[in-house]
Amino acid sequence: MEIFQNFPLWSALIAIIVAQFIKIPLAYFATKKLNFELFTSTGGMPSSHSAAVTALSTAVAIEMGLDSPVFAATAILGIIVMFDATGVRRHAGYHATVLNQLVADFNKLVDEVKTWPKKEDAEKLKELLGHQPIEVFFGALLGIFITLGLYNWIF
Repeated sequence: MEIFQNFPLWSALIAIIVAQFIKIPLAYFATKKLNFELFTSTGGMPSSHSAAVTALSTAVAIEMGLDSPVFAATAILGIIVMFDATGVRRHAGYHATVLNQLVADFNKLVDEVKTWPKKEDAEKLKELLGHQPIEVFFGALLGIFITLGLYNWIF
């Protein structure tokens, strides 16, 4: 099957998996808590989005050259994804933090006034949505190194 021969696709997928896996031990060293949910979460170090788009662009550059229109498309896509990760998604995470604090304060007020029932089962908004620029940078480096390593290992 041709899909199994698609080096750019597999480079990007492997970069995502490796970046997501790396988040677990990095978070453990920082917090001393083992959290396997990080494997399927967004945000954090390194950025799996950045790893994926740079792995894709690097693999396309290897296979088709830097002057290829496909490389240009993947490079621009990568820039947009990384810009979004450090901009809109990161600020959405800040908004989620503020909203979660407002919900907690509101529930505290309700509990103190004892006029409304406290809603403990209210679902919190996800706060870790975007990335710090350093997380995007290391995700991008990871994507490039994974692709170069895979290329040298396979070919």
